[in-house]
Amino acid sequence: MNYKITNGTLLIHTKDDFITKQEDIYIKDNKIAHIGNIPENDDTHYETFDASGRLVMPGLINMHTHVYMTILRNYADDVDFAEWLFKRVTPVEDSLPAEAAYWTNLLGFAEMFRSGTTSYVDMHMYKCMSGKAANDCGMRAFIGRGLVGDDLYTDGLSRFNEALAEQEEYESGRIKIVLSPHAIYSASEKLYRQVSEEAQKRGLLKQTHLSESVTEVEDCIKTRGKTPVEYLNDIGFLDDGAILAHCVQMRGNDIGIIRKSGASVVTNPASNAKLGNGFAPVVKMHDAGINICIGTDGTSSNNTLNMFREMGLLSLIHKGIHKDSTAMPAQTVLAMATENAAKALRAEDELGAIKEGAAADLCFVDLRAPSLFPNNNIISSLCYSANGSEVDSLMIDGKFVMKNRELLTIDYDRVCCEIEKIKDKYL
Repeated sequence: MNYKITNGTLLIHTKDDFITKQEDIYIKDNKIAHIGNIPENDDTHYETFDASGRLVMPGLINMHTHVYMTILRNYADDVDFAEWLFKRVTPVEDSLPAEAAYWTNLLGFAEMFRSGTTSYVDMHMYKCMSGKAANDCGMRAFIGRGLVGDDLYTDGLSRFNEALAEQEEYESGRIKIVLSPHAIYSASEKLYRQVSEEAQKRGLLKQTHLSESVTEVEDCIKTRGKTPVEYLNDIGFLDDGAILAHCVQMRGNDIGIIRKSGASVVTNPASNAKLGNGFAPVVKMHDAGINICIGTDGTSSNNTLNMFREMGLLSLIHKGIHKDSTAMPAQTVLAMATENAAKALRAEDELGAIKEGAAADLCFVDLRAPSLFPNNNIISSLCYSANGSEVDSLMIDGKFVMKNRELLTIDYDRVCCEIEKIKDKYL
């Protein structure tokens, strides 16, 4: 279906800043065909959607998460990182059947839809479940099976084959596969090298967790004589197709190395703070010219998938750390959640902005919501005032997945029922 979005306030990014303007959007064949006046020779039938009183903005892009973990929301809180990961989270993950991940993914998507996220980057555990769930409900997904082991083609082969099976079954214009070695403490140097070779051969992005905790960094320095950043750079993993989650514990010339490599960093402020891992030096990385994006991480460590919350935390945390009220301004943070993410995904022409030719991934925000009204500064309000509840409607790939706060592609009552069964049996 083709749409004319009328009477809305558009959030447009110019060369320097986000601005708002009143113009219509014409959506044709899942893309933004025209902004403003329609050409006289366009005889397409457009269904009108009245966006009066709404901000029409690019959908937010959650650049690092584990959506299958939504079953573990508020399950392992107020414990140290090692206990959280190895004693609480991993045993439950290992016990869950693959079928359960379908429903836990849909639960996560419901939360993301309601809080304005149209794309996400995920590292998961279960063969094809993330792809199936994203395919069924219309989410735009960049997903990867977590890869671990010593050799991608021996002890790591089953997981690698699962990633390739998901690619074969579900990859499309809306669903992409990302090769995803888990971390330097769970995947060998050889496996990282093999992943880099496969990513180059297949034209795929790659992602990993990096320098998340003090222990990870100190162990790497002790055993390898270098930081995790230096280690992955030396073996050729860091390049402009690498997405690095966390990067909290930067040492020495780590920031310079990442900048030179062209890799993108995903900061996860809520998760990093909650697990006691600290705060990534985002201001220094930004000033160095690194492409920085924002992720929520999974709900067992955040405990939400709400990108509006994450944007607000990011700005406030770094203003406080640096004792500088101008640090991480709203314009910068909003770019991290939209166009910076698109750059990291090699999708600048398609995602992260409202412009002709881009995918119609649109978030409609109620400007009369009490948390945003009066609209003195809309851009500021998205970072400092919005909590996600203001999202009224959401469109992905030219199709509404939520309209007037009604989820259209997810049977939420059914999801809740299935999640209760899973929780009662496995938690």
